[in-house]
This record gives sequence, structure tokens and C-alpha cells, in this order.
Amino acid sequence: TKLGQIDYAAELAQIRAAKPDAIYFFLPGAMGINFIKQFVGAGLSKDITLVTSGFSADEDVIGAVGDPMLGLFNTSHWAHDLDNAANKSFVAAFRKEYNNRYPSLYAAQAYDAILAMDAAVKQAGGNAQNREAVIAALKKANYASTRGSFKYANNHYPIENFYLRVIGKDAQGKVTNKTVSTLLTNYGDTYAAQCPLK
Repeated sequence: TKLGQIDYAAELAQIRAAKPDAIYFFLPGAMGINFIKQFVGAGLSKDITLVTSGFSADEDVIGAVGDPMLGLFNTSHWAHDLDNAANKSFVAAFRKEYNNRYPSLYAAQAYDAILAMDAAVKQAGGNAQNREAVIAALKKANYASTRGSFKYANNHYPIENFYLRVIGKDAQGKVTNKTVSTLLTNYGDTYAAQCPLK
């Protein structure tokens, strides 16, 4: 597919001919919205399971697509239903502020970034101008993340859990992600050992 593509007729014909049990796609934003709508509209979701990343199945995408996303599996390093105090507090505050809307993955990451910076400045004695102390504190990742267990590898890649989610309906009938299981625990990328950063 091409960046910015909105018509997937050719790809859907290939998928129909191949008859796979499942397909994985990564098409964030409008590309994913159009692909999912066309995939379901073509009747392919009856026999083929869609699997994607959390970025292609985020709450904003769900809001744009709605019911056609039901049953779609996705993986993410965050979910609004994770059972930790920081996440529960964040989700409750977000939903209160934004008309009971679930936060997106992007909102959770932004919130974590603010938590990390706040903790780092506090650990640097409140002096945000002390660059070395703030950077050293950021590397420690000593804060309560919405993601739960979280730290950095020597290459600054997050070491965190990844979750399998499925799109269903909550108790109020709202289409949203639901965590199914933890796929990877304290996962870090495989290149950290090769990175010269310490």
C-alpha cells in the first residue's frame, strides 16, 4: 500500500483470493479507518480475522469506525483497563474531563511523558536547568507509569509489557478495547546489547 492510500479495492481482492485465516495490517489514521470499513463492507470479516497494532486500533480510530471494528485483535504497550493506580487515576480524570470518552494511546503516552519529566525534575532537586541531573533521573524512570512496570534499556528503548486486546463493548455498550492477556512481560528490543549507549 501507499502512504495516504484510501482505496483498498485491489488489496481486498487479493485478500479474498488468498483466503487467509487472518491478516495483520498497520495503517494508522485515515488509512486504517478506510481499510477497516472497506474490509468489513466487502464481507471479508466473516471469515478472516484482522490483527493490528494498537496505533491502528486506537480509541480515536474506534470512534471513527464504530461497530465494524468489533472483534478486531490488536497489540499495545498500554490499555485503558490496566489494573494499576496511575492508570486508573489517569483514565478516570480523562473520562471526567472529556465527556466519558476513553483516552487514546497517544494521550496515555503524553501523560507518561509529563509524569516522567515531573519526577525527573523533582529528583534533580527541582532544578530543571540541571541538565545532567534531569537526564540521569529520566534514565532511571523512577515514576508510576500508566503502563505499569516500566524502565529503559541502555539504548533508551522502553522495557515494558505488551498486551493482546480485542475490540468489544463495555458495560454501557460503548465500542472499545478490552485487554485479553499479557503477551510479553518486561520486553525490551533485541538490539540493546549492540548499542554503545550506557
